[in-house]
Amino acid sequence: MMWSKQLSKHSDWAPVILRVVLGIVFIAHGWGKLFGMMPGMEAWMGMLTSLGFPAVTATAYLVALVEFVGGIAVLLGIFTRYAAALIAIVMIVAIWKVKWAMGLLGGYELDLGLLGIALALIVSGPGPLSLEKMLWKKEM
Repeated sequence: MMWSKQLSKHSDWAPVILRVVLGIVFIAHGWGKLFGMMPGMEAWMGMLTSLGFPAVTATAYLVALVEFVGGIAVLLGIFTRYAAALIAIVMIVAIWKVKWAMGLLGGYELDLGLLGIALALIVSGPGPLSLEKMLWKKEM
């Protein structure tokens, strides 16, 4: 297969694609929580309260910041592994505390996919086009 040989020459760019996708998703979700869009901080805190999370205000802002700032870091490729690890934790908690509790059809498949991307970035690092490579000539 000719095309597979051509694509394999560029496989080190796969993390860049994953970073862009994960970064955009989490920037959008964090933005919505922090800056009053969908769902907005009030609705977000209400959801966390209804699910029995402790220290709701702190938890709500912490998760929103991980999503927004972590999404920016992943998108830019700076501290990628650390940001992806925090995002992975958010996804594990979302699957466990929210989606899994809804049953087999709880809609956790998207969260599971995002968790998979985050885990792949923890393993692979940011790829060749990243601020980490530009600033420090290595991956953090």
